Amino acid sequence: MSATIVRSPKLPLPPPETTTSNLQSLNHNTFFTPLPNKRRRRISICASTDGSAAGDQSNSAFGGEIKKGQAIELNKVNDENPYEFNAKDSPNPLPRPLTSADLSNMATEGSRLRVAYQGVRGAYSESAAEKAYPNCEAVPCEQFDTAFEAVERWLVDRAVLPIENSLGGSIHRNYDLLLRHRLHIVGEVKLAISHCLLANNGVKIEDLKRVLSHPQALAQCENTLTKLGLVREAVDDTAGAAKYIAFNKLQDAGAVASLAASRIYGLNVLAQDIQDDSDNVTRFLMLAREPIIPGTDKPFKTSVVFSLDEGPGVLFKALAVFAMRNINLTKIESRPLQKQALRVLDDSVDGFPKYFPYLFYVDFEASMADQRAQNALGHLKEFATFLRVLGSYPSDSGIA
Repeated sequence: MSATIVRSPKLPLPPPETTTSNLQSLNHNTFFTPLPNKRRRRISICASTDGSAAGDQSNSAFGGEIKKGQAIELNKVNDENPYEFNAKDSPNPLPRPLTSADLSNMATEGSRLRVAYQGVRGAYSESAAEKAYPNCEAVPCEQFDTAFEAVERWLVDRAVLPIENSLGGSIHRNYDLLLRHRLHIVGEVKLAISHCLLANNGVKIEDLKRVLSHPQALAQCENTLTKLGLVREAVDDTAGAAKYIAFNKLQDAGAVASLAASRIYGLNVLAQDIQDDSDNVTRFLMLAREPIIPGTDKPFKTSVVFSLDEGPGVLFKALAVFAMRNINLTKIESRPLQKQALRVLDDSVDGFPKYFPYLFYVDFEASMADQRAQNALGHLKEFATFLRVLGSYPSDSGIA
């Protein structure tokens, strides 16, 4: 029996109170001054007001101490679409996700580190937050955007959010949000993902007709779910799927979620480790309002984002600045600069844009306290149209 995929428009969980919040887009600091005047893509930038010369900045920008000032800002990347969050009232007694309404009402309580994550209790992101910051107070957030906002508004101390999975690839939404917000990457944590098939008490595998989970979780269990002949329904969160199954006492549906979610929501585990590949690891970023002082006492990783002029070999030149200094790149991700498509048309393709401005996100194995990294970024700065350091932080070599 073949299986089909049905994507529900939104997870019909019993969520929190309905509110709508229009949040203003933020300017984004970088460590670098504007580049010499030349043809460049239409990225709106404005120089700092301290009047410092570009040539005076490189030492302070790359040194062990991070200083303010002498920066440019990337303006209005997507300010035409302020964020909106909508949710409905929930009668259940479990802790509800942090929403935009909570952003104006919450206050930090106690001395425990408060760490935001996306999802509800039992989410893999909650486990990652607890691994990154043991004994923390994990704060669930309804959306990735809300977690960023919660840190910026001092409602939580940190955020731990997924950035890539070894099977499913990158979480593009969070790459875009890294640019739109002012947070800094201060660490990373890798978490082994083990999916379980969950259902209510008394429900057997043969009773199931459909299964709910996050699209990536469903994709990671494709072979198992196909053999069972289950219709897949994509929802916002793995733990949220388990919560929905439990609260609605569904007898024909299961959820792909964590073992922790089964305990929290009182579900039976029908099968464990149902992912197609046992090497299923998600990498999470630890985000804070302030950057950390990079060191050389342990392995460090640095994340940057930059844009380039269009032309043959330009990306090759950008990557060569790292290769010629023996700096290993661990990740490169390209993302279109949204709503900033170049107005260059080609008659041969019926007036469609000839090319789009791209941003390149790069992770490399070196600390900003390393002279090689300083020289590489100084070199890249000479021809990049935009360059920003997202963070220099200890790398995580262990998986749990």
